[in-house]
Amino acid sequence: MKPLKVAICGGGRTGHLNAILFKQLPDVQVSMLTGNPRVVDQHTRGKPMQALLPDGSTLSAHLDCLTTQARLAVEDADIVIITVPAHARAQTLQAIAPHLSTDKPVYIGAIPGFCGFDWLAESLLAEQPNLVIWGMKDVPHTAFDLKPGCSIKMGGGKQQLYVATHARESAASRQQLQQLLSRLYGPCVTLLDNYLEITLTPGNPIMHSSVIYGLIGPYGQWHRKIFPQPLCWWTECPELGAYFLERMDQESQDLCAVISQRLGIDLSSVKSLKQEIIEAYGEQIRDRSSMLSILRTNQAYNDILAPMVPAADNRAGYVIERESRAFNEDVAYGLVLLVEMAKRFDLKVPYIEEVLNWSVSYMQGLRDSALDYFPNHWPRTA
Repeated sequence: MKPLKVAICGGGRTGHLNAILFKQLPDVQVSMLTGNPRVVDQHTRGKPMQALLPDGSTLSAHLDCLTTQARLAVEDADIVIITVPAHARAQTLQAIAPHLSTDKPVYIGAIPGFCGFDWLAESLLAEQPNLVIWGMKDVPHTAFDLKPGCSIKMGGGKQQLYVATHARESAASRQQLQQLLSRLYGPCVTLLDNYLEITLTPGNPIMHSSVIYGLIGPYGQWHRKIFPQPLCWWTECPELGAYFLERMDQESQDLCAVISQRLGIDLSSVKSLKQEIIEAYGEQIRDRSSMLSILRTNQAYNDILAPMVPAADNRAGYVIERESRAFNEDVAYGLVLLVEMAKRFDLKVPYIEEVLNWSVSYMQGLRDSALDYFPNHWPRTA
């Protein structure tokens, strides 16, 4: 079998775990592009990376290339997987684009593919028609407790993986993409018909923001207070967070219904978040009776900590980190996009807007957002 050359751009949790899992497969070469020179140093000294599995076993891998140089990471890649946060995607794409092969198809995608990755990639890669743009609806596994260059813990895995391509891609390219991803992830890969099925799928943007709002927003029990110890996202999710999450999820569903009706697009695959979680994690959820119980009893979510940093001014305890992906990605590139899409259809989404406005205030304003690349003409030519 011809070796498959995979380049992973991003040395975070998803990047580490995917790289290690791919290296367990025959005839798969894996390179990783990272901005962390210490990770490269670990690799240069021959230290393998390890994935700690839920059953207590360990997988080890030594990547074929681990580098801070874009050219070395991607110059002969067959498939490129972008795992950096949404706010870092543009910079990553600009760095690798000059070094991608021009004499063969190169399948360049994002995991997860939300926040309008197809629009961003189209805007930056328009002059390279051999590049096939795609995205995966969600991460294949939860991953946590990353020790860069050393180890990553793997949580629960998805039973099905859903992938979509940019509207410009051919049927042949779509079929080849599915074959490549099935080689990496197994037969659980399903192709979606429209990229909006990923962009509109409820996920981190509404999950993370609603929980944070329920914790430290104006009505949260920790508003303007300091946490005595780190907090788990989901097993300690507050009731108010689950309340807002359900209502934001309903508004997201309302947006899907309007877009489906106005544009004539089948978005039936975009299910409610409650249904998405149940289908993704199955028996790992002990109590499915409510959104709150689903979040609190999903074993795949165990031990996943909220993004917290020590409180300032030598005060004891912790506060929610303003610079985390929960804000710079999920708010600036997730909620912002949902609200703007709703505005263009004159649809009111008051719960999402309330959480967005408070989050932007907590962030002390937006530096950049999905509006930097969201097409001004959409949905006229959708």
